Amino acid sequence: MRYVALGQHRSEYPEPITFAQGTLLTVGEQYKGPEGWDNWYFCTTSGHSGGWVPGQIIDRIDAGQGRALRAYTARELDVDEGDELAGSEQLNGWMWCSRLSDGQSGWVPLTLVRKIED
Repeated sequence: MRYVALGQHRSEYPEPITFAQGTLLTVGEQYKGPEGWDNWYFCTTSGHSGGWVPGQIIDRIDAGQGRALRAYTARELDVDEGDELAGSEQLNGWMWCSRLSDGQSGWVPLTLVRKIED
């Protein structure tokens, strides 16, 4: 589906956590913020200092450990108002999008996208 960016978004994480299915995760705090982005956990891997991971893809081993149910990247897409996007998966207040002008992809907050009616 096609979407348009309603405003600017800039990632605060230049080196997002990325991992393969089956990767062992150290699961930390749950995100708590005013945005209403529920079910995100701060996780680390042996090769990365950490990033936010959706709870749906964590298979809990115990209180502080989990295993990735699938491959994942926390890469966010920098967008400007008016950017046209192709959106696919939605998770916990974010959508995986590709910018139509250059093919760059990443997560964008749902509050910043509106579906373009055909």
